Amino acid sequence: MTPALVPGNRLTLLNSGAEYFPALLAAIDGARSSVQVETYIFEQDRTGRAVASALSRASRRGVSVRVLVDGYGGGAFRTTLMPQMLADGVQVLLYQSEFLRPGLFKWRLWRLGRLRLRRLHRKMAVVDGRVAFVGGINLIDDLDLPDPELQPRFDFAVRVEGPLAASARHAMSRLWQSVAGSDLRAGDADPTEVDLPTAGEESAAIVLRDNVRRRRDIELAYLQAIRGAQREIILANAYFLPGNRFRQALIDAAGRGVSVSVLLQGRAEYRLLYYATQSLYGALLHGGVRIFEYDRSFLHAKVAVIDSEWATVGSSNIDPFSLLLAQEANVVTRTPAFATKLRTALVDALDNGSHELKSADWQHSNVALRLLRSGCYQIIRLLLGAVGFGFEDGAPPTEA
Repeated sequence: MTPALVPGNRLTLLNSGAEYFPALLAAIDGARSSVQVETYIFEQDRTGRAVASALSRASRRGVSVRVLVDGYGGGAFRTTLMPQMLADGVQVLLYQSEFLRPGLFKWRLWRLGRLRLRRLHRKMAVVDGRVAFVGGINLIDDLDLPDPELQPRFDFAVRVEGPLAASARHAMSRLWQSVAGSDLRAGDADPTEVDLPTAGEESAAIVLRDNVRRRRDIELAYLQAIRGAQREIILANAYFLPGNRFRQALIDAAGRGVSVSVLLQGRAEYRLLYYATQSLYGALLHGGVRIFEYDRSFLHAKVAVIDSEWATVGSSNIDPFSLLLAQEANVVTRTPAFATKLRTALVDALDNGSHELKSADWQHSNVALRLLRSGCYQIIRLLLGAVGFGFEDGAPPTEA
């Protein structure tokens, strides 16, 4: 169930890094008291260095700066950008940092277990407790791609002003204290609470996914919105491998006349998951769901728009990693103006940056490809089972 929407906010949709990074850097450079940042990847490229420099400048002028980076996704960060940031007074913690420790600890990388696979996948920032950024964009250059001819990564974030920024600050402070406690490091006191005035007319909520009390909150927010859809669902997701409950919700929506379009990766980054996802296509297409593969560049978005009213932008994929293991954060809103702007960007991607898969063509794919897709799906199921997880549905889908 989606948490109660908080009124009085101003939400600004940021389309990919070209809009996100200038807004983030401007906010950091204008910080007066505190900056909090969480990211899965903090790369030593042009963009990463620019953000690291801004954080260091803020720290040097007396701003309290905290940076929490995932210990696996940001593995190189420890030896690249982190030393200088620490020297400049930035407080830095690594989430599940045992992945990086030398000696005997290196064998933990190969130990399958729930704790080893739980990652910090949130991409959030809060400046002075008043302005928050939530989305799917890592601190990495959008043009850091294998093919220079490709467009920038397709992704989104939201700039939040108003009372909802306090929710983001509170969530980030709680996680910081949890990681600091596990590392036996106290750090500075939490940033001072601020009474945030109304900044706009938009109502929204920050929906979190963790391994304690919010295990299914993001998934349930999606399901509630999908089951209530009346006209249209457009969903874009980088890594899409939902369980039966989610798949059936999309098929049921299509069955009652809702236009359902799912935009997925057309350029494989992780082939195991890519082909496993394709094993779902047949049943979805047969059920009336339209599937598009984005090929203008790499798709990294985790967003959806329903009935041009409900919208979500965040870090959570619809796959076992995000829905069962990772720390995630999505903004959910019922604001027609915001939803319409996101819908416009998605429709452009559907019409001009992707190709649609047709059910008839999919049914005639060759046997070798079908076996590859099914095999990849089964491998993922086995890996999840080995660490005590599994899809809620049991049997895998069959290609229609």
